[in-house]
Amino acid sequence: MHQLKASNQKHIRALSIIVMMSWALCIWVSLLVTSFTTWVYKWRNPKCSGKLPPGSMGLPLLGETISYFKPNTTSDIQPFIKDRIKKYGPIFKTSIVGIPVIVATDPDFSYFVLNQEGQCFKNWYPDTFTKIFGNQNLATLHGFVYKYLKHMILSLFGHESRKKMLPEIEENVCNKLELWSTQNSTELKDSTASLILDLTAKKLMGLNPGKSSENLRDCFASFVDGLISFPINIPGTAYHKCLEGRERAMKMLRDMLQERRENPRENPSDFFDYVIEELKKEGSLLTEEIALDLMFVLIFASFETTSYSLTLAIKFLSDNPLILERLTEEHEAILRNREDANSGLTWKEYKSMTYTFQFINETARLANLAPGIFRKALIDTQYDGYLIPAGWTVVVCPPAIHLNPDIYEDPLVFDPSRWEGSKYTNASKTFMAFGGGMRFCIGTDFSKLQMAVFLHSLVTKYRWEEISGGNICRSPGLQFPNGYHVKLEKKEI
Repeated sequence: MHQLKASNQKHIRALSIIVMMSWALCIWVSLLVTSFTTWVYKWRNPKCSGKLPPGSMGLPLLGETISYFKPNTTSDIQPFIKDRIKKYGPIFKTSIVGIPVIVATDPDFSYFVLNQEGQCFKNWYPDTFTKIFGNQNLATLHGFVYKYLKHMILSLFGHESRKKMLPEIEENVCNKLELWSTQNSTELKDSTASLILDLTAKKLMGLNPGKSSENLRDCFASFVDGLISFPINIPGTAYHKCLEGRERAMKMLRDMLQERRENPRENPSDFFDYVIEELKKEGSLLTEEIALDLMFVLIFASFETTSYSLTLAIKFLSDNPLILERLTEEHEAILRNREDANSGLTWKEYKSMTYTFQFINETARLANLAPGIFRKALIDTQYDGYLIPAGWTVVVCPPAIHLNPDIYEDPLVFDPSRWEGSKYTNASKTFMAFGGGMRFCIGTDFSKLQMAVFLHSLVTKYRWEEISGGNICRSPGLQFPNGYHVKLEKKEI
């Protein structure tokens, strides 16, 4: 009897322990669920002292990143942006790679953001971009240092320098086109990138076309593939390859700079010479790190963006015979009006290319090479009843402005004549292909010069036939996944 009573007590104690553990587990699970629910609620409903724009913050930490990077195979606004404009309007909130973001697709709000740098906003890019372009790249610098570097660049690519470079650009273009015409097929994206890099590398580093410039281009080829990709830095990803490309390119640039320091030139003529002279000055704002990051960005901005624009321009000409005919007429008229038929292109002739500049603007409008321009709010800022909290990122979306049917009639139609009589040749509220505000692209006029000279030589001396490729993809930046292959032939004169 005593043993039975003891056994029952043990069972009761065990049952009590089980009940207590069950209650503890229930309380723990309830607290976990409550904490998780509260965390999700706070994530989806950020606390601020005003009214945020409408929108969704997506999943915690991940946000709406996957939808944002989803490839788009049309020239239209990427579905991520287009769908949210329909649902929320031209200003909406979201989260990309864990960063709270307000997307601006309204021209007035976009113009306001870009022109309030140093007051309400500052130029800013995610840490992933900084790792790619460097901690001391032009986009991360502000105030006096930025103006100092801008002046340096303009001394190389300003008005007078461009005039002097015109014959060299034309010679470079003619030589490349002559070479391509001997090939059965030319892949335009890589070939135009090589053309632009040869010229830029010579101006910046004194490099003549050859093995060194080819090696440099190979570094940037792997770099570009992951520039606008999901930022996962593990072997095999596009982003990892991008960082590896940067490391190789930076090593080449550092070695070149060191070699130039050890073997200085008697007559300085390029950017490296200028950098070396500046580094010698006492109290100079320039450091080797800033100089190399600046060089890296200049090489990328000059050859990569221009080559995409040129490739797309030729695709537009192939698809629009009447536009090709009108462009050709303008350039053939330049040749007919010359006193010396064998003379090179003059600055006066270049400035007379009215339809060519319209064509370049229309190409830039539809190319939309910059899917977003980043700014960060310095202070709480009110706009149209909405609050942009301090610390939040604003992404100005030029494609949404360039493809807005309320601004451009039939926005997906390539029509250079829409620019006739327009005073907006570089930047405005409705045209942001080259940036805006004080961060307007410094190399815009240099890029336009290269495109105009290339088009002049191409349409007056050659015809071409499409071989394969030419389809585009945006993820969200412009790409030619299958390249664009053409057969170039000399015209019979």
